[in-house]
Amino acid sequence: MTSEAPDSEPTGDIPETTLLLRAIPKALHPYARLARLDRPIGTWLLLFPCWWSLALAAPAPHPDWPLEQFALYAVLFAIGALVMRGAGCTYNDIIDRDFDAQVARTRARPIPSGAVTVKGAVVFLCLQLLLGLGVLITFNGFTIGLGIASLALIFAYPFMKRITHWPQAFLGLTFNWGALLGYAAITNELAMPAYLLYAAGFFWTLGYDTIYAHQDRNDDLIAGIKSLALRLDANTKRWLVGFYGMSLALLATAGHAANLHWAFYVIGALALIQLLWQVLDIHTESPGDCLRKFKSNRLFGWLVLAALIAGQVF
Repeated sequence: MTSEAPDSEPTGDIPETTLLLRAIPKALHPYARLARLDRPIGTWLLLFPCWWSLALAAPAPHPDWPLEQFALYAVLFAIGALVMRGAGCTYNDIIDRDFDAQVARTRARPIPSGAVTVKGAVVFLCLQLLLGLGVLITFNGFTIGLGIASLALIFAYPFMKRITHWPQAFLGLTFNWGALLGYAAITNELAMPAYLLYAAGFFWTLGYDTIYAHQDRNDDLIAGIKSLALRLDANTKRWLVGFYGMSLALLATAGHAANLHWAFYVIGALALIQLLWQVLDIHTESPGDCLRKFKSNRLFGWLVLAALIAGQVF
């Protein structure tokens, strides 16, 4: 049965204000909102697979890869995730501006509300892509090519909700590309642990984005937008068990393939508990609760990162 909760009111898409918005000129607020700088959870979800793969790619610092080099790469991926998540949101809002105007949660976004023109958004998108390219070219040639290849996924994603009830699957392919990039940046190649980590991230995204999509079920029906929230409906919980279960199994297999210490599995058990809490406590009829569970995946990301680091250090 579909879960129920007392707070089923719609959840707004844009916070009234944030520390970041108070720190920048008011004229830039619409562009900051367009890039979702006021809602950092998406950046975290894009960044964690990058950091995971950096931790998975090599053991604790050694002469060829001192701690300072790992730290530099971690910072570069953080900047890249911030910029490219913003670029993806800008592009998505350009393509979806008519749909966004029909959905209660999104009609106040900068483009449908008129705060940013389509032309202004396109110029802003080009600037973001140039910044992303500037970060990408600091890595080896193989990683650069791999990063450029991800643009095909980024540009195709907004159209998926028009043709399939599984747009979350396409988001999973896109948002976890960093699991390949981080590994390639360290090793200049890809190997089985990276592929397993990418697959684990894919199923993780299927879970958390299905939860996120439950906020918009009614509006999506009216607008003709497809999603797993609509497809799975009352069966969402059992599918979440499958999605998250596959993610955890693949993470464990990636750790085994990388010969990680048993400390990886000990801390990984805490990540398992976090996902289990999401599934058991989710109220899919409450947009507010869906948003809270979605945002809680930042904790899962930190737990997996800690597990990978412990598995390498020990």
